[in-house]
Amino acid sequence: MKKEVIKKNYISKIREITKHNKLYYDKSTPIISDSQYDILKKEIIDLELKYPYLKSKNSPNQNVGFEPSKSFEKYKHKIPMLSLSNAFNRDDLVNFEKKIFNYLNKDIKLNYSVEPKIDGISASLTYLNKKLIYGVSRGDGKTGEIITENLKTIKDIPLEINKIDFPDEIEIRGEVFIKKRDFDKIKNNFANPRNAASGSLRQKDPNETRKIPLNFIAYTFGFINNNLHTNQSDFLDSLRRWGFKINKDNKILSNIDELIDFHKIFETKRFDLDYDLDGLVYKINDLNLQKRLGFTSNAPRWAIAHKFSADKAFTKILNIDIQVGRTGALTPVAKVEPVNIGGVVVSNATLHNEDEIARKDIRVGDIVKIERAGDVIPHVIEVDKIKRDKNSKLFIFPKICPSCGSRTIKEFNKLTKKYDAVRRCVNDSYGCERIAIEKLKHFISKEGFNIDGLGKKVVENFWSLNLIKKPQDIFNLDYSKIEKLEGWGKLSTRNLKESIENSKKITLQKFIYSLGIRHIGIENAKIISHSVKNISRLIQLIRKKELNKFLNIDGIGDTQVNSLEKFFSNKMNLNILIEMKNILKIESQNLIKNGILKNKTFLFTGKLDGMSRAEAKSLIEKNSGTTLSTVSKNLNYLVIGEKPTKSKINNAKNLGIKIISQQDLKKLLN
Repeated sequence: MKKEVIKKNYISKIREITKHNKLYYDKSTPIISDSQYDILKKEIIDLELKYPYLKSKNSPNQNVGFEPSKSFEKYKHKIPMLSLSNAFNRDDLVNFEKKIFNYLNKDIKLNYSVEPKIDGISASLTYLNKKLIYGVSRGDGKTGEIITENLKTIKDIPLEINKIDFPDEIEIRGEVFIKKRDFDKIKNNFANPRNAASGSLRQKDPNETRKIPLNFIAYTFGFINNNLHTNQSDFLDSLRRWGFKINKDNKILSNIDELIDFHKIFETKRFDLDYDLDGLVYKINDLNLQKRLGFTSNAPRWAIAHKFSADKAFTKILNIDIQVGRTGALTPVAKVEPVNIGGVVVSNATLHNEDEIARKDIRVGDIVKIERAGDVIPHVIEVDKIKRDKNSKLFIFPKICPSCGSRTIKEFNKLTKKYDAVRRCVNDSYGCERIAIEKLKHFISKEGFNIDGLGKKVVENFWSLNLIKKPQDIFNLDYSKIEKLEGWGKLSTRNLKESIENSKKITLQKFIYSLGIRHIGIENAKIISHSVKNISRLIQLIRKKELNKFLNIDGIGDTQVNSLEKFFSNKMNLNILIEMKNILKIESQNLIKNGILKNKTFLFTGKLDGMSRAEAKSLIEKNSGTTLSTVSKNLNYLVIGEKPTKSKINNAKNLGIKIISQQDLKKLLN
């Protein structure tokens, strides 16, 4: 079963990266940032390393880029244009160097040619008898597209080179890009500079390409018929003498410490540069060693790209809005001048909470640095106080809810003995408009009722039209009114009605999750549903005020129980629960009643091998067993993994509880 899940996950990631390769290389319209792409690529490579049976012709380990477009004549590269392996931290660089020493079978002194990795489009230029004959795109790394006439429009590319030492035949490789100041003049037509460069090079008419201010930086060779250079740095000097532009920030460094230090300096410096880049490239400087090391199937062994930690940019705060969430939390959001970060235009950035604004002294009108890393919501990391207006004022966080006018509080955390950083509206039910709307959005989310045709925008619209105010209203909609609304008709209304009717049948755990109780996520809802078995039992525990019984369940603690008690102490929430019970068909939690672990209780301590704690609990529950949260006389088995908690083992021994290994548990489960 586990192998099937791993394969399914792998295939899903392969499909995703294939889609993004097509969008990036073929369509020139990427929808994710380079950092997100790098994370996906690393996840696939890590899976293949861990599970050798995973293989795909579309794996980043097998190919580069995307097959050339049928719109252009194809050209097979004499030497493949491969991608680079990525490094994100010191460990990656140490591992890179270790592989080099292992391959060469000795520890030798290395030095590196360090070159900024410009975020543009790779291109190959073939010169015969000192004249440019072919200009080719990377394509899939083996075969590219002939775009010679388009490349000839770039002023940085020499069409003929009359230097005496210029080779009779050479393929020079580099990056086509647009400078930031030039992109500002055409930014209304393109999402980002890279898209503009890519789209321009793939024009059928070179005169259209000529209109875009493209640049070219040369950085290496593919094929060369008589190479007299000893080092990469020597070849870069020759490129400059031959009339090509090379990066003025190229550098020679000797060890990993120097690489790390330079990377840190350059990561801050890059925002002042007039071009986009997403890291530094480290190449073994000795060309003879490069030749000995050679290539893997998709990357050279002698080079690596050290990516920057995240995408950042400076912009101005225009305003600070306070948003009210489902649990009453007041979240400050900075409205900023739109700025392109990693291919995405950012106009909002979270400020987290009141304390964060005070700590960083963030004000309206400030120039701030915004960070966007992967799927993380863009956030402000620092303020440039030198550029602050002398008349700027401190931002005063509201003490009343901007939605309903109720007072707001910071709750005292009994565990940390501190007040929470987040301020919350005390009217945390359906009495506050914003909380109510956010609760309804949560109710119909994919993990909840997942009703086709009833999305977040529809909920907002139906709220403003007084069609929905509480969850039960969803199942009593006036469809005759909806049919007459703009954008609706008989067919769409009928489809919505069918979706809502179908959603009336729901599992207990999904229903509990959909209520939007603070601290009760999908896993907690699952644990509670397994415990109570049916909705009637849950209502009974609420009415008898016996929710503290959940404390005996592994995975439920004081935080969850206190949240449940607070939620259901509100009569409106309890009434909603009871009304929904009468409207819906809430399926009872069906577990095997007479499984091989019937009436047996288990507790885990330590890390399990090849299995998550959640999966192990699920196996026990499917076989009629129960998992507990603490060692007590009610416990039958303490299952120990790697690095178990000694106190649990000692308590189990004192109570005469059987201590078993993961292998013993497998035997119990056959």
